[in-house]
Amino acid sequence: MSHDAGATSQTAGSAATPLHWWTARDLAAAIRRRELSAREVVAWHLDRIAELNPRLNAVVSLRPEAALQEADAADRRVAAGEALGPLHGLPIAIKDLEDTAGIRTTYGSLAFAENVPEVDSLVVARLRAAGAIIVGKTNTPEFGVGSHTFNEVFGATRNPWAPDRSPGGSSGGAGAALAAGLLPIADGSDHGGSIRNPASFNNVVGLRPTPGLVPDSGDGDIWDTASVVGPMARTVGDLALMLTAISGPDPHSPLSHGDPAAFAPELSGDLAGLRVAWCPDVGGLPIEPEVLAVLAQARDRLAALGCDVQDVELDLSGADEAFETLRALAFARGFGPGLAALRGIAKDTLIWNVEQGLALKAPAIARAMIAKSEVFTRVADLLERHDVLAAPAAQVVPFAIEQEYPAEVAGVAMPHYLGWMRACSRITVCSHPVAAVPAGFTGDGLPVGLQLVGRYRGDRRLLEHAAAWEAASGLTQRHPPLG
Repeated sequence: MSHDAGATSQTAGSAATPLHWWTARDLAAAIRRRELSAREVVAWHLDRIAELNPRLNAVVSLRPEAALQEADAADRRVAAGEALGPLHGLPIAIKDLEDTAGIRTTYGSLAFAENVPEVDSLVVARLRAAGAIIVGKTNTPEFGVGSHTFNEVFGATRNPWAPDRSPGGSSGGAGAALAAGLLPIADGSDHGGSIRNPASFNNVVGLRPTPGLVPDSGDGDIWDTASVVGPMARTVGDLALMLTAISGPDPHSPLSHGDPAAFAPELSGDLAGLRVAWCPDVGGLPIEPEVLAVLAQARDRLAALGCDVQDVELDLSGADEAFETLRALAFARGFGPGLAALRGIAKDTLIWNVEQGLALKAPAIARAMIAKSEVFTRVADLLERHDVLAAPAAQVVPFAIEQEYPAEVAGVAMPHYLGWMRACSRITVCSHPVAAVPAGFTGDGLPVGLQLVGRYRGDRRLLEHAAAWEAASGLTQRHPPLG
């Protein structure tokens, strides 16, 4: 790398730590104090990308020259004493499902391989306004479909912990980039687990927020609570930092809510006495033995730290039908009009999901809507008696990169490409906020993640619980052996 070795010891507590392992909070504070320049931080991460990305394929559509020019402009604003946003000078790569003005946005599809939007999506506009500097995009599966990151435009992204394994998806490029130190923060989006699954597979953290906390300007049903945008990072504190930039009301988003200032103070939480509802099978799902073994250790650690951990049998009946029916309906809405053009271009699982939606009848949709309401109420009732619900973030460990998706879990055949994601998709249906945090590692060194589900619109308090677990476990301090 060409960066200055002196950059490894700029702030107290970070001595001898290379910049790519600094927290976003520390980097932003150092830039604000003029102990680091934005150019130095951006250049360092660009060097890290140049070194490791050829092996991982996490960041695509790079724009190094433009990013460095924007970093120089950011430094001039610091020198002039201008007001600075919370992410001022921090490098970020945007998930390739989000429109970025002047930057190629492919959605992982050959049909959009040369697409360059003229306007930023809402979350991108907010990130830019907060001072973040876009160095490129993060890889994603075609149209974000499936929790394994590969497409015909850029190829597959590899897991930094085991390059022959999947990094998950659909925010797999973001998860891999964070784990490898290519970026300090990243945006993600989550429908059936697309933030939580890659957080689990890469030993990073993410928040699937209460719907509307981070408003989305995307096309489709503006009343939808299933698909949300949220932050990803290596530390829970950095998730909160991102929320100061991307959360809060928007007049075009009827579900939008929240005060970004609520996430600005440092997180503080205590595990002593925390009431944890422990649900390792998410309502009776098959879970790989390796995952269950790590979860059992995490449960024991929570109890040893003073948590009141209670095993629960959560009734999530109807959740699968609700999720899969309403997802199919969304696919029919979003892709149905262009289905003929997608045939022969898009992958089979996407076409199948669109066809499922086009075949739906009104009674099936009505049943799904009723079931969704019932699942929300059951989880809300549970969280009146407990502070958090804990469940696995994935039913499997990272699988072989050649697989499109696991066809079976713990010896149980999956019904379709969504079957192995039900640990996450069932939680999606309840519409409560979910923090994805590391749970531990298998004997082979593969990451396993945990979902911590909080009370509806209790995102700040949930992050405090997650930060307390992070501090006690120390798991986010562990990085892949990439050099």
